[in-house]
Amino acid sequence: MSKKGKEDTAQRFGGEFGPYRKPGTPGVSLSTFKTLVWTSNIGALILVVIALEMLFVRQMFGWGLFCLIFGVAIAMFPSNYEIVGMDESSENAS
Repeated sequence: MSKKGKEDTAQRFGGEFGPYRKPGTPGVSLSTFKTLVWTSNIGALILVVIALEMLFVRQMFGWGLFCLIFGVAIAMFPSNYEIVGMDESSENAS
């Protein structure tokens, strides 16, 4: 597959946020990041409680495992975002 003539831009969801952000791509503010973290952690904890209920009380192992894995994925979701203004170059430019 040739990359000739293609732009070198993010191709996946959240790809513009990450450890190395390309010029011209937005990040999120600190308050938005905090909101994302709290929301995802609370949602993940609820899913883990549901998973434990399904695993041990209801004996529904397939659905319990699915909820447990999905809860971990939701808890890791905010790690795709980069906080604006936290990089070293903005401090040195002032």
